[in-house]
Amino acid sequence: MPTILSVCITCKRDDADPADDTRPGTHLLRALHDHGASDDVEIREVSCLSACSNGCAVALSEPGKWSYVYGRMTAEDAPDILAGAAAYAVTDNGLVPWRDRPVIFRKQSLARIPPFPTSEQE
Repeated sequence: MPTILSVCITCKRDDADPADDTRPGTHLLRALHDHGASDDVEIREVSCLSACSNGCAVALSEPGKWSYVYGRMTAEDAPDILAGAAAYAVTDNGLVPWRDRPVIFRKQSLARIPPFPTSEQE
């Protein structure tokens, strides 16, 4: 199963151009698609990640791994987001060594969520 990179398309930013009615989250989604994810990362749009005061927000998840939510992302961050998603995808548990994470992932993490237990772990 691929790593899921969820991108909030309803995110706003306080510094967004008021003349542009496209949500900044949609710009980020387009930039991620334009740069292209690795084969083991699937980009999905979502309506809300409940990180409104920290938009634009993205999340990384995969069954059996820790999940992460990152905020204050921009379309210009697309290459770093994709590099971080690729590093996450090759881990067994979602824990990328701190020094191997893009700087934006080190400084803009909003949440780390433990893996959902499988029936074997219960």
